[in-house]
Amino acid sequence: MADTEQIDYYETLQISPNADADTIQRVYRLLAQRFHPDNKETGDADRFRALHEAYSILSVPERRAQYDVHHQKLRQERWRFTASVKGASDFEIEQQLRATILEILYARRRAEPGNPSFPPYDLAQLTGQPREHLEFTIWYLGQKKFVTRDDQSRLTITAEGVDYVEQNHAAGTKRRLTATTET
Repeated sequence: MADTEQIDYYETLQISPNADADTIQRVYRLLAQRFHPDNKETGDADRFRALHEAYSILSVPERRAQYDVHHQKLRQERWRFTASVKGASDFEIEQQLRATILEILYARRRAEPGNPSFPPYDLAQLTGQPREHLEFTIWYLGQKKFVTRDDQSRLTITAEGVDYVEQNHAAGTKRRLTATTET
């Protein structure tokens, strides 16, 4: 499973890690039909092979369970972000949450330039915040043009967002260090 640890099969099939077997099968059939090499309009042999590989893992309960263990470990190792500051005001918590989301999207853009976006569901899991609580934060970042939504409502950092993260990285690191030493 060393090679598959780098591949997010849930992302390949565009489904949630909580998807049931029927959903996996329906989505696979829909995407396989769209990207099958015989489809003259939208066929894509590489994408079709990736879909088939993802389906062959996620459709077999034993293989999926084994993959899920590695998938969860990989996600935890890659995205170690927190969105809470002990003893902070609501304003400080909101600012920290914005910075965290931008850092997550920045890291994703750098690590996976071919797939730089995140669904709001994944951001909620990574930040430990319910999706409903992220709406204000996402709205604000969108209004500042730091993030944008793609055709599937997934969030992607913009060039303005990258500039902001890079310009404020040193100050943010200093703030986090100060907050850790004070607690």
